[in-house]
Amino acid sequence: MPVTYDGVVPDSTLDPVGEIYLRADTSTLKKLPYAPGNIMAIGDMYLNDLPWDYCPRNYLKRMINLAAERDLNVKASFENEFYLLDDGLFSSECVEKTAFASTTSMNLNNNVIMEIVDSLESQEIVVEQYYPESGPCQQELTIKYEDALKASDNQVIFRETVRGVALKNGMLASFLPKIFSNFAGNGCHIHMSLWNNDKNIIHDPEEKWEISRLANHFIAGVLHHINSLMAITTPITNSYRRILPQAWVGNYKCWGLDNREASIRVIREPNGTIKHFEIKTSDATANPYLALGAIIRAGIDGIDKETELPDPVQIDPSNMDEKMRMKLNIVDLPSHPGEAIEFMENDEILINSLGEGLSKTYLAVKKEEWRILKVMDMEKEVDFLLNKY
Repeated sequence: MPVTYDGVVPDSTLDPVGEIYLRADTSTLKKLPYAPGNIMAIGDMYLNDLPWDYCPRNYLKRMINLAAERDLNVKASFENEFYLLDDGLFSSECVEKTAFASTTSMNLNNNVIMEIVDSLESQEIVVEQYYPESGPCQQELTIKYEDALKASDNQVIFRETVRGVALKNGMLASFLPKIFSNFAGNGCHIHMSLWNNDKNIIHDPEEKWEISRLANHFIAGVLHHINSLMAITTPITNSYRRILPQAWVGNYKCWGLDNREASIRVIREPNGTIKHFEIKTSDATANPYLALGAIIRAGIDGIDKETELPDPVQIDPSNMDEKMRMKLNIVDLPSHPGEAIEFMENDEILINSLGEGLSKTYLAVKKEEWRILKVMDMEKEVDFLLNKY
């Protein structure tokens, strides 16, 4: 169903007749520290005792198995930014006026942040880092990477926990990508690493840019498909209000070593080794199972076709003139969901990986959201979506 209403979307291949069932994955059962007396489990969708073809979690499992056929294990973590709003539960007013990494913001929000951290850790999620982000009232907590399925489960648990603790403290936590036109947006960068036999296989000091051949092909595959991936990783109109030049969000189709203006950033550790990379054109409005599954499929396509990375972009692409960007094949990314949807419709690799039913339904839902949301101005859009994400 779309975010805009609870109902079946025309042309979605679905109708109101019939039943599917959510079956709890008991390995994910967790007590909810912010809601005493309650437990939560991640569910899989079943039809007639078989995994439903439309189940996003089942899609990710299939892509994980596809990678395993190539002796590849993908690990990931979702890096969330969110606003803690304390001027009424459903208001986008921000009364805190602090700067990036401000210790004042840390002190102001200490109680609720520490309760979030404690709640995550009690659910066996490792919190690695915290700091106030660029916007006033904006926060970031990073959690440890896990195997792809658990990473996506953790993303659901993370969002539920942050919002649950915030509500308990009379606040609203919102992951909506662009709440304030004059302040930073909320990203959800997807960090990924590639493993074989419990060994991280991204770094190879003998190869170009010290990136292993397999990682080169995988990242090149993701870059090749990034326009269509954005229909999944940045799926709503509000997502594109955040994707701007010189905003550290990856406004152009390119990659770079430690380049925060590239849509894919390969990250070097202090000692020079490369352990992971991040996809910057993503936010928390994405379904994490579909997003990570589609990225894995794009990377596998790069491996299968031995796609090569172009030269890395080591300056801010927006500082280049258009002629130079064209020469280096640095192009603009989609500027709204309609463009990304069109790219996805013509991407046989992603469409075939999703399968006929799930791909048709997903595209129909996103087209319906685009039809309704594209006519809203930002104020109305934020008011409508603020509490939904």
